[in-house]
Amino acid sequence: MSPSATCEGLGRVRYLPLRFDGANSQASALKLITTLMPEWSSTDSNIEFIRFTDGITNTLLKAVNRRPGLTKAQVDEEAVLLRAYGSGTDILIDREREVSNHELLMRHGLAPELLARFENGMLYRFIPGTPAQMQDLKEPAILKAIARRLAEWHATVPCIFGQPPVHGKQNGMRNGFQNGYGDNEVERTIRNAAPGKPFPNLWTTMQKWIFALPTGTEEERSRQALLQREVEELIEKLSQRPGLGHNGLVFAHCDLLCANVIMHREEDQSATVSFIDYEYATPSPAAFDVANHFAEWAGYDCDYAAVPTVSQRREFIHEYIGTYIQLLPEEERCQLDAAEEERKLMDEVDAFRGVPGFYWGIWSSIQATISDIDFDYATYSELRLGEYWACKAEQDGSRAGQGLQMPLREETWSRDEPSRNGTAGA
Repeated sequence: MSPSATCEGLGRVRYLPLRFDGANSQASALKLITTLMPEWSSTDSNIEFIRFTDGITNTLLKAVNRRPGLTKAQVDEEAVLLRAYGSGTDILIDREREVSNHELLMRHGLAPELLARFENGMLYRFIPGTPAQMQDLKEPAILKAIARRLAEWHATVPCIFGQPPVHGKQNGMRNGFQNGYGDNEVERTIRNAAPGKPFPNLWTTMQKWIFALPTGTEEERSRQALLQREVEELIEKLSQRPGLGHNGLVFAHCDLLCANVIMHREEDQSATVSFIDYEYATPSPAAFDVANHFAEWAGYDCDYAAVPTVSQRREFIHEYIGTYIQLLPEEERCQLDAAEEERKLMDEVDAFRGVPGFYWGIWSSIQATISDIDFDYATYSELRLGEYWACKAEQDGSRAGQGLQMPLREETWSRDEPSRNGTAGA
């Protein structure tokens, strides 16, 4: 696969100088939609907005035009998704890179058409299908479909390194740097977080987020210092490990929770899936992207009895590696042994299993200070960071050394047996 891609050819997406207003959502959404598609202002138009409530970062609306004579399928074919960015999330997310990610995925047939960008969001085509629920992720047909789709991302989509082009309005600032870009000492620390790895990547994202943590009190400063020590330890331990892709990095989704998986079920009981929401996508070790998806089996409620067992992970990784190898150029394919690659990825995912908790724990700590979404980010942060601490205690032997009970997440993760609903492993 290609090791990298430039940003040339990107940046042509239409920009609407309008803003979505959450306090006046119907009127502002209608203005955006009719500006994008003036034909929806016709007398026979019947525009409706359907709000999706699964996400905890953005506002997501589905705009449909139920004109007379159209079937449901025809209405869905014309439907548009309106995604308005959460308050203050430019601190967390590089919106210019998000647009570049979307355009890159479009070129590879892995994203819906991006129709326009507006001041605080974007508009793109609706993908017909059914959003996955937690219980769907362990269903064999869906599990394998996700594994195949993720392998397609990792094997065929080139990473974008360097600063993306500007698509309209610039991002905001906090803690003296602009969304991770600049020339000051903080920026240099971010860019060099993982020596030898092109910028940006998973590690630079986590470093940027740690610098964006609140530091107004002594307790907050101590917490930031602790997390800074931990990210440095993680980078030293994991960032230079060999892995799939170029320089151990692949184009990763990094947010593969169930709501970002759209299922397409076939009459023969087979299934395919599509992925949506690419705002966190960045070059990353493949093992992190897989481990992060496995972590999302627990859902927002952190049901640790639901994380995949050894057998379920083996089934997923078997499907993933088989697809990944088949999608490589022949000269690369013949150099890989599938069984050996499966064994290595199983081990790597195991090594990375605590990192998603660290990643989203930092994210939630920032969201607790900036978001106006009705969600208990502070509690969620402690739960997710707890996953990291539990994994670390298991890996370094300190939990066993103190004679403490194994936490439920670690216990479920280590279990090599069929899942609770009777699904057998590979």
